[in-house]
Amino acid sequence: MNADKMAKMEVKTSLLDDMIGVGDMVLLEPLDEDSFINNLKKRFDHNEVYTYIGSVVISINPYRSLPIYTPEKVEEYRNRNFYELSPHIFALSDEAYRSLRDQDKDQCILITGESGAGKTEASKLVMSYVAAVCGKGAEVNQVKEQLLQSNPVLEAFGNAKTMRNDNSSRFGKYMDIEFDFKGDPLGGVISNYLLEKSRVVKQPRGERNFHIFYQILSGASEEFLCKLKLERDFSRYNYLGLDSARVNGVDDAANFRTVRNAMQIVGFMDHETQSVFEVVAAVLKLGNIEFKPESRANGLDESKIKDKNELKEICELTGIDQSVLERAFSFRTVEAKQEKVSTTLNVAQAYYARDALAKNLYSRLFSWLVTRINESIKAQTKVRKKVMGVLDIYGFEIFEDNSFEQFIINYCNEKLQQIFIELTLKEEQEEYIREGIEWTHIEYFNNAIICDLIENNQTGILAMLDEECLRPGTVTDDTFLEKLNQVCATHQHFESRMSKCSRFLNDTSLPHSCFRIQHYAGKVMYQVEGFVDKNNDLLYRDLSQAMWKANHSLIKALFPEGNPAKINLKRPPTAGSQFKASVATLMKNLQTKNPNYIRCIKPNDKKAAHIFNEALVCHQIRYLGLLENVRVRRAGYAFRQPYEPCLERYKMLCKQTWPHWRGPARAGVEVLFNELRIPEEEFSFGRSKIFIRNPRTLFKLEDLRKQRLEDLATLIGKIYRGWKCRTHFLLMKKCQVVIASWYRRYSQQKKYQKIKSSTITVQSYIRGWKARKQLRELKHLKRCNEAATVIAAYWHGTQARRELKRLKEEARRKHAVAVIWAYWLGLKVRREYRKFFRANAGRKIYEFTLQRIMQKYFLEMKNKMPSLSPIDKNWPARPYLFLESTHKELKRIFHLWRCKKYRDQFTDQQKLIYEEKLEASELFKDKKALYPASVGQPFQGAYLEISENPKYKKLKDAVDEKIIIAEVVNKINRANGKAASRIFLLTKNNVLLADQKSGTIKSEVPLGDVTKVSMSSQNDGFFAVHLKEGSEAASKGDFLLSSDHLIEMATKLYRTTLSQTKQKLNIEISDEFLVQFKQDKVCVKFIQGSQKNGNIPTCKRKNNRLLEVAVP
Repeated sequence: MNADKMAKMEVKTSLLDDMIGVGDMVLLEPLDEDSFINNLKKRFDHNEVYTYIGSVVISINPYRSLPIYTPEKVEEYRNRNFYELSPHIFALSDEAYRSLRDQDKDQCILITGESGAGKTEASKLVMSYVAAVCGKGAEVNQVKEQLLQSNPVLEAFGNAKTMRNDNSSRFGKYMDIEFDFKGDPLGGVISNYLLEKSRVVKQPRGERNFHIFYQILSGASEEFLCKLKLERDFSRYNYLGLDSARVNGVDDAANFRTVRNAMQIVGFMDHETQSVFEVVAAVLKLGNIEFKPESRANGLDESKIKDKNELKEICELTGIDQSVLERAFSFRTVEAKQEKVSTTLNVAQAYYARDALAKNLYSRLFSWLVTRINESIKAQTKVRKKVMGVLDIYGFEIFEDNSFEQFIINYCNEKLQQIFIELTLKEEQEEYIREGIEWTHIEYFNNAIICDLIENNQTGILAMLDEECLRPGTVTDDTFLEKLNQVCATHQHFESRMSKCSRFLNDTSLPHSCFRIQHYAGKVMYQVEGFVDKNNDLLYRDLSQAMWKANHSLIKALFPEGNPAKINLKRPPTAGSQFKASVATLMKNLQTKNPNYIRCIKPNDKKAAHIFNEALVCHQIRYLGLLENVRVRRAGYAFRQPYEPCLERYKMLCKQTWPHWRGPARAGVEVLFNELRIPEEEFSFGRSKIFIRNPRTLFKLEDLRKQRLEDLATLIGKIYRGWKCRTHFLLMKKCQVVIASWYRRYSQQKKYQKIKSSTITVQSYIRGWKARKQLRELKHLKRCNEAATVIAAYWHGTQARRELKRLKEEARRKHAVAVIWAYWLGLKVRREYRKFFRANAGRKIYEFTLQRIMQKYFLEMKNKMPSLSPIDKNWPARPYLFLESTHKELKRIFHLWRCKKYRDQFTDQQKLIYEEKLEASELFKDKKALYPASVGQPFQGAYLEISENPKYKKLKDAVDEKIIIAEVVNKINRANGKAASRIFLLTKNNVLLADQKSGTIKSEVPLGDVTKVSMSSQNDGFFAVHLKEGSEAASKGDFLLSSDHLIEMATKLYRTTLSQTKQKLNIEISDEFLVQFKQDKVCVKFIQGSQKNGNIPTCKRKNNRLLEVAVP
C-alpha cells in the first residue's frame, strides 16, 4: 500500500486536512486583497462556499443546491469542535447552540450582506439546524414547527423580487429563540425594522411588489377572489409592475397554498386570515383610484374621483362609509387647539394621500402580523429562559441613486460594524486574559465618528432632519441641505459642494442637490430629494379617522389614532427618530449576548451558478471590512489550539512524544516545540492553549507533519508486506500438512471399502442359497394345506343348499294359508257393512275429496312460498274460489310471522335506529321535500369523534353527559346572513353550540327552554330553534342554523325532548316563519331561484325584518 492510499484512509480531525486554499483567512499568507479574493475564488470553484475568519463565517451564495445540508451533515457537525471539520454554517450554529445549552450563555447570530447574498437562506439554515439537534417531543416539535413556519408568512408579506434577488427581504428581522435549561425551544419573539413600504406604490423597473399580491391573484380560488372583489389579471392593478410579474422558477400559486398552511400552523384563526387578505385586497385596489381636477367657485383647485366603482368595492371590503372615505381623499382638516381648518386637496395632493394611505395600511398590517405571530410563538411558561438571537438585516447599499432608505440602512450597518469591532476585540482580550497572555493594544479604524455624524442629538444629520421637519414655515429638501452645510461643513467624513469647505466647490462628481458621507465601507452620495417627506411619513388625520370608522375589526385596530375620543394634537415621531430608537434597542440587546457572525457575499449580479465576479466580490469585501477583521484577529496571535489536539496532531514529529506521551499535554507540547527548535517569539503558552503568532510557523508544522506521515506510511507499508508474506508462508505450510493427512486417510478408506465390498458379495451368495432352499419347502407345505381346505368347502356347500331348499318350501305353505284367510275375512266384512256404506257414501266422498284438495293446496303452497323479506309483496295465486278467505288469512299470518322473524334479528341499537326512522316518517313524510333523501341514510349521531380527537379535548372535558348527536352546523349571522361554523351537541338535558376551532362552548340551552323547531317544506337544511321567552338562554334570541343532517337532528331533538320533559316538541313546517333576534322579530322567507354556487342554498339579509333564503 503506497503513501497516497494511506493518506486517504486518515480520519479528518481538523480543517487543515485536505484543505482547498486556506479554510481560515487568519492563516492566509501573504495577507492582501488579491490573495484574499483568490483564496475565496479557489474555494468557490471547488464548491467550498464557507470560509472562516477565526470564529466568523464567510458565506458565498452558490445560486444552486449543494448536497451539504443533508441530515447526515447535521449529524456530522453535531457536538464537534468548531475547527474540527471543514468550514460550514452548521459548525457555527452548533457552537452557538452548545454554548447556550452547556455554558448558559445567551447567543446572537448576526447575518449581514447585500441583497442577494443569501442572508435569508442562511438564517433558515441556522434555524433548521437548531431545530434538528434540539430535543424531541410533541410540544417541542409543535414549537419548532411554529418557529419555522413563521418564515413563509413573513417572506410573503415582506419579501419581493428585485434586480439583485428573486426573494429579497425588504425589511430587517431579529428573532429571539427562547430555550429551557435542557436546550429545548420554548418559543420566540420577532422584531422587524424599516419595512420598505414605498415599494407598495412604486417599484423600480424590472422589480416586483411584495410577493403576497401576486400569490393571491395566482393561487386563490375563483370563489375566494370574488369575495375579495379581485380579478386574476395582473394588468388590472396599477400598483403591480407588469414587466416582471412572472418570475422564472417561482410558483406563486403553490406559494400561496404554503402561506395559508403556514398561517394555520402558526395559529391564525380563519376569520383573522380572511381579514388579512381583505386588507391586502383593499391596498391593491387603492392603486386603481384615479382623480380628476375640478375648479370651485372661489377659484381653488380640488380633486374628484374619476370612477367610484373601485371606491365602492373598497368600502364594501373594509366596511367604511363611501362618503366618508371620498371626503377624506378630497379634503384635509387641520386642528390647532380649538380651531379646525378644512382645505381642499388638488390632484397631486390627492394622489399623495392615496399612496400614503396604501403605504400606511400595508406597513401597519405587516407590524400587526409580526405582533400576531409573536403571540402564537411566545413562550408559554414563566421559567428562566436562555436566548439565541438571529439577526437577518439588510447589508450596506450603494446604488446610483441613494435616498433616505439607503441612508437609514447604511446607518444601521455602521452601528453593526461598530459593535462587531468592539465585540471582536473584547472577545480577543478576554481570551488573552483567560489564558494569561499579555494583551497588547491593537490599532484599528473606529467608525464611532461616522455614527456620531449621523446620530448626534444636537449636530447629527438625523437630528437636523427632525429639526427641519418640525420647524414652522416653508420646509423643503433644499433648506435641509443648507442646514447640513452649515452644521456639518467641517466634519472630515461629510462632503457637500455647497458647504463652507472650499475643497469641494469644483468637485463636478458631486451635484449641488446631494451630499456625500465617507462610510467605513466607502463613500456614498445621497440625493437629498425626498428626505423631508419620507422622514415625516405623514398620513392625513382625515384618512386615519375614516379608517377607524371602518366596520372591519382589523382595520379599526390598525388606526387607533383615528378615534375622535383620543385625538392627540402632538406630532407623531418621525421615521428617522423611530428607526434610531429601534437600532439603539437592538444594539443594547446584542451587547448582552455572545456574538456569532455570518458575512454573506454575492459572487455575481446575474444570479447564476459557477460565476465569480472578482470586482463585485472585492467591493463587498471592502465594505464588510473583512480584511480589517483578519488584521484585528492576527494583530496578536494568528492561531490558537488546546494542548490535547495540538499534541495529538503533531506528536509524530518528535521521538519523545511518539507514539504515546506519558504526562500532561502542555509538557508534551513544550517538548515537541523545543525538539523542532521553533523560535520562542513565534509562540506562547496559555493556561489551556498554545498560541502561534505567525501563520508561516503553522504551515511549517503542517509540512513537517505531511512529510512525517509519508515516512510513516512507507514504514507501515513495509511492515505490512512482511507480515503478509510470513502469513502466506505459514498458511501454505499448514495447507501442505493438511492435504497430506487427508490423502493418506483417503487411500486407507479406499482399501477398506474394497475388502468390505468383497466380503459382502460372498455373504450375499450364501444367504441366497439358504433362502431358496427354505422357500421350496414352504411352497410344498402350503399346497397340501390348500387342497384339504377346498375339499371341506365343497362338502359344506352341498349341505347348506339342501337345508335352504327345505326352508323355502315350508315358507310357501305358511304364506298360502295366510292369504286365503285374509280374503275370507274381507268377504265377511264387506257383506256386513255394505248397507252402511251405501247410506253415507256421498258425504264421505265429499269429505275425502275436500281433504285431498286441501292437502294438494297446502303442498303447492309449501313449494311456492315467497322469500322471508318483509318488503317482498309476491304471493301465490288462489287456486279455488272457495279458498278466498283462507288464502288472505294465510297471507296475513305469513307476513306477520316473517316480520317477527326479521325483527328478532335486530340488535338494540338497530331497533333504536328504526324507531327513530319511524318517528321521522311520522314527522316529515309528505311534509318536507328533504325527507325522501334521508330515508336511505343511517342515523349516526356522532359525526365528530369528540372523545378520540385531541383537538376537542377541551370540549370533551366541559361536557360530562352522554352526547346524543355531534355535528358541524352553520350558524346564520343575524346582521348579514353569512354563515359561521359551529359544533352542535345534543345531550340528555341540553343543547350546546361550540366554536369549531377552539372547542369553546358558545351557548348552552336546557331542553326545557326549547319551545319549537321551524323549517321550510323545501329541499334545504335551514331550521330555527325557538327558545322560551324570559329564559336565560333566550337573551340573545333564537338560533337560525343550517345542517346537512336536518331530518336526523330534528328527530333526535324531538325524541330527547319528549323523553325528558314528557311534552311533544312542536315541529313547524312552513316556507315563512318568524325568528326572535334579541329584541327584534325577523321573518325568514324561502324562495326558489338559481344560484351561482350550484345546489347550495344561500341566505341574504334583505332588510331589518327580512332574511331571504334562496333554494335551488
